[in-house]
Amino acid sequence: MYLKTSRILVTLLCSLSLSGFAAGPDDKRVVATPDAPEAIGPYSQAIRAGNTLYLSGQIAIDPKTKQLMATASIEVQTQLVLDNLLAVLKADGMDMSHVVSTTVFLKDLNNFATMNAIYASYFKTKPPARATVEVARLPRDVQIEISAIAVK
Repeated sequence: MYLKTSRILVTLLCSLSLSGFAAGPDDKRVVATPDAPEAIGPYSQAIRAGNTLYLSGQIAIDPKTKQLMATASIEVQTQLVLDNLLAVLKADGMDMSHVVSTTVFLKDLNNFATMNAIYASYFKTKPPARATVEVARLPRDVQIEISAIAVK
């Protein structure tokens, strides 16, 4: 009896832990919105696989004017990048509270404190896991790029 109950419990736990997380090629869906900059290469703004949304890195492009803001301050660029990520999240029925991980690429880590203050205003409770790295160069010579992973 104990062995049978244990097998049932293990089977149940395994099925519960995998439900909603298994995503095959047929479950992969492109998420796009005109409220964020369109992809400037062979990639998507985001891909939904199962209950997870993988958001491509956003840079400081104003989606309304399609203007690159490479010479704008780190404050303006950070806010625009996070607004662009939020627009892609909204296109899939999510918001910043669904973000579980981000990667921040900074051209100059001396801008970390400024970026971090603006970033914190977008993630007031339960902020996501994050990696922040300094890079030699970013697309179109912007100062910041952020990618994210969100779960619904």
